[in-house]
Amino acid sequence: MMFVAMALLGLMVFMLFQTPGGGKPITLREFESLWAARQIDEDSVVVRDSSVTARQKKGVDSDEATGVVINVNAADREYVAREVYRITNGRVSSKRTNTWFPVLVAVFGPVIIFVLLIWFFLGRAIRSAGGGGGVLGNFGKSKHRTLTREMTGITFKDVAGIEEAKEEVSEIIEFLRNPKKFTRLGGRIPRGVLLTGPPGCGKTLLAKAIAGEADVPFFSISGSDFVEMFVGVGASRVRDLFKQAKESSPCIIFLDEIDAVGRRRGSGFNTGGHDEREQTLNAILVEMDGFTPSDGVIVIAATNRPDVLDPALIRPGRFDRQIAVPLPDIKGRVEILTVHAKRVKMGPGVDIERLAKLTPMFSGADLAAIINEAAIAATMQNKDYVEQSDLEEARDKVRFGRAKKSRVREKEDNRLAAYHEAGHTVLQMLLPEGDPLHKVTIIPRGDAGGATFSMPEKDRMGYGLKWLNATMRVLCGGRIAEQRAMDDISTGAAMDIAQVTSLARAMIVEWGMSEKLGFVRYAGADTREMQLPDKEYSDETARVIDEEVRRIVDEAYRDAARLIEAHWEQVVRVAEALLRHETLSRDDVDRLMKGETLHKATISDLLAAEARKAGAEARPPARPSTPESDLPPGMSPTPA
Repeated sequence: MMFVAMALLGLMVFMLFQTPGGGKPITLREFESLWAARQIDEDSVVVRDSSVTARQKKGVDSDEATGVVINVNAADREYVAREVYRITNGRVSSKRTNTWFPVLVAVFGPVIIFVLLIWFFLGRAIRSAGGGGGVLGNFGKSKHRTLTREMTGITFKDVAGIEEAKEEVSEIIEFLRNPKKFTRLGGRIPRGVLLTGPPGCGKTLLAKAIAGEADVPFFSISGSDFVEMFVGVGASRVRDLFKQAKESSPCIIFLDEIDAVGRRRGSGFNTGGHDEREQTLNAILVEMDGFTPSDGVIVIAATNRPDVLDPALIRPGRFDRQIAVPLPDIKGRVEILTVHAKRVKMGPGVDIERLAKLTPMFSGADLAAIINEAAIAATMQNKDYVEQSDLEEARDKVRFGRAKKSRVREKEDNRLAAYHEAGHTVLQMLLPEGDPLHKVTIIPRGDAGGATFSMPEKDRMGYGLKWLNATMRVLCGGRIAEQRAMDDISTGAAMDIAQVTSLARAMIVEWGMSEKLGFVRYAGADTREMQLPDKEYSDETARVIDEEVRRIVDEAYRDAARLIEAHWEQVVRVAEALLRHETLSRDDVDRLMKGETLHKATISDLLAAEARKAGAEARPPARPSTPESDLPPGMSPTPA
């Protein structure tokens, strides 16, 4: 078909641009000579608007009759025609050139070519439509990846920190290994399992481990892979995926980020009359209803937004079981760090438990990144193994960003940052209800000009009122200290202000910690489906909420200012020490709070030592003294 279209296009172009009655061009005088020599066929002379054509007989020049043509323009058309009539005594025929055919070719030729090309590609699509795609061909086929145990190599020994989740899915593994065991008592294995939890907690890893333990095929696809530019493709891919899975049973279908297609139907702001996502969701619901225990197919889905899923998707009979995969506690963090540390050469002084205490609210992905960043840092420093300092630096880098040690700040900016961090540090030492201090630094890290790090003594499942009040006062300390020291304020407290405001508002609208508003939740449902914020209270209540937020923040600011005023000498000592040393540990701050002096090298001392070391390495080694060098000129040593 393609070759036919190209040939037709070439023919049209040839017919459009060809010379009517083509032949060897000659002049009028050459024509007269050929006619006089009887070399022109007397019945072949034709006069047209743009040319005069004739046929030359066989002769000396050629063994065959050839065509000749006299090209004529508009200016000499009448003269040439009159001369040809005179030369031939009127033995000519006259024809008018067809001007419509080139016009028709120019107008309709491209249209015909376009129709032929569409016919060609549509025919290919129809011929290639195999499984579940219809006339859309490969668009309707599932884009899943099929993995086996040999390809992933992941089992339960690679999954740590989520023991409860592993226990819940163990019976699914037993079903995939021995399905008849569950039919003996009439039980029915869950058709679907929904893994929920924050990002990076190991939902995908757990699903791969289930397939690895059961040693069955693992069909993996993301929710966004179902949706395509063509309507109906998502539903077609769902049908194709489940069809292939049933042919490969027992197996596991893993739908990652299912909220991309499984959101609640009929909500949100939908401008279209046909929602492709809803059609895909309907196809998933229908396919999961068609399962029988003999199919041997388990559907595992993962999402970090279970609150937005359609109720029909998570009802019993579809996703029968929801398994929470939360952030790991300190025991889980120790296990996760141990798993990742096996792949890295660790030093003898590494304390995994201490690192686990320093990483509250870190996910499994964050912990893996810490081990990897520490290994990279140790490699760049040509160390033989990873040390504890590398791990702690990697922890700060993953959470807060890379330290910008090369940034040069003005003296006043350095002083402002030192007093800002000193304000946080002193209040953190004075308020026992808050988190204990770990270290403080004025080295820029990420977007912050400095940082005060805490080390929580335990994992918090919630926040107490005393902890919230202490934390808000610590956050206010930076602005208060810099204002008193510099007689000015800066934008460095922007993050502190945002955190204080967020905590105060959450205390009122979510946690019921306001005496005036009482034990009531005013926060709307966080489904993120509505274009306008969900507000189920009056304007008067909104005014009271704003007043309460302002009252709580003002109280925290006044208490912080009172503590800073009472302990200003300690703030000054910590700030001056930060200017000298840049980074202080908790022990350093504790000695400064007691009025003691730090006996440690300052930044100037360290820079001078580095300069001396660099100079010693660059200087050529001294020439050793030899007996020959001690002799006078012209003398040689004796054998003795």
